[in-house]
Amino acid sequence: MVQGDHPPDDNVFRSFINAVYNTIDAPVTWMREKVVEPNQKKYPWYHKQYRRVPTIDQCYTDDVLCDYEANLQFKRDRAVDSEILNILRMRFEDCMMYETPEHLTVCKPLWERYKAAEEAWFIKYGDLGAYADAKKAYMKQKHRMIWERRNGPLSDQTK
Repeated sequence: MVQGDHPPDDNVFRSFINAVYNTIDAPVTWMREKVVEPNQKKYPWYHKQYRRVPTIDQCYTDDVLCDYEANLQFKRDRAVDSEILNILRMRFEDCMMYETPEHLTVCKPLWERYKAAEEAWFIKYGDLGAYADAKKAYMKQKHRMIWERRNGPLSDQTK
């Protein structure tokens, strides 16, 4: 017997429920299989990718929409960078757990990579506070560049 073939059902109520289900499900399934899925774009990623928008320094001072988009882009970038930092920290912590006796030598490359990423994150987002926006980050970058021009680089990350 083929998998789709079922013996006739003697139960009237079950037959009625199956008929109602098939009446509703068949057009939906047909639409999904024949129209929606063939016309969908196949993406190799699982998250939504946003187009890059102009940064805050490329916006005019009176362009509110550009400011708004730049702030959203800044918040997305900050969330991504924070998650990358979190992943690096978790990798280091996992290495510490699994390589306990020799963790100082085995996990040292992970620790150095994490500390470099942490420093880069702090250079970009540190001391901005919870309500940071793109303009505050841009001003922080500008002030840091002016200070470094006068006094020399603060870090190996900014050479």
